[in-house]
Amino acid sequence: MFLEMLTVERGAAVNTIESYRRDLNGFQVFCAARKRLIEKADSTLIRSYVKKLSNAGMASSTSARRLSALRQFFRFLHAEGVRGDNPSSSIDSPRLRRPLPKHLSEDEVEKLLKTAEQRHGSEGLRLVALVEILYATGLRASELVGLPLSAISRDGRILIVKGKGGKERMLPLSEPASDAINTYKEVRNSFIPRGHQKAGAAWLFPSRAKQGYLTRARFGQLMKELAVESGLDPRRVSPHVLRHSFASHLLAHGADLRSLQQMLGHTDIATTQIYTHVMQERLRQLLDEAHPLARN
Repeated sequence: MFLEMLTVERGAAVNTIESYRRDLNGFQVFCAARKRLIEKADSTLIRSYVKKLSNAGMASSTSARRLSALRQFFRFLHAEGVRGDNPSSSIDSPRLRRPLPKHLSEDEVEKLLKTAEQRHGSEGLRLVALVEILYATGLRASELVGLPLSAISRDGRILIVKGKGGKERMLPLSEPASDAINTYKEVRNSFIPRGHQKAGAAWLFPSRAKQGYLTRARFGQLMKELAVESGLDPRRVSPHVLRHSFASHLLAHGADLRSLQQMLGHTDIATTQIYTHVMQERLRQLLDEAHPLARN
């Protein structure tokens, strides 16, 4: 009944339904081993289940997801009048350890850019434009490859980006990024497939892909290839890592979190706070350099 509700009322995807089914089945097996019915479970039983998952070495994120499924299940039973209470409402979620975002050093980003500039022809010019824009703005990969040609201001200094939820934000372009775009635009038409001039004309980075512009997957491949050519571990390089590098380097040079939040397109500043490790390091360095009692 609960899974049917997810399908009919919420339009949940097949994969989402299967995920809920697995999570609920796991708890049902746990209840059955203790001769209890899942719909009759109390908060003590749910706590025991969460503790069992932790003792078994399950990742906190996975345990939290399973508990979330139980919360929604019991919330549904309560709303339907099957139960008079919601036993999961008093259960705390496992603490999640948010990993620090991976980022490259400024020297490593410079190495990527110099290597890209050494590539010849239109492919090289496009790659330079992609990397320069990404490092200058911190765009998401999907936002970057799907940029319409109209996103660039007339003077070439501003990008108008439509991000998640259709929200628009304006981002300044660095001089190198603006120059790279202008140079690339001279060869841009070579990426529009024959017979698709009308469809490809709308995009900054047109291609023969179904959607008419460069795919995220292809951009990711290009970044891996560039990493190898630059002598960097390709496992450490991706469009998302370069987005993290943009944010980390900006903070390291004095930007504030609120401005960074706007540039990254984060709805909640809590999301931007994953970069505070950079600020802490900068403050520690400032203390060492400026405090009168700091050791030389």
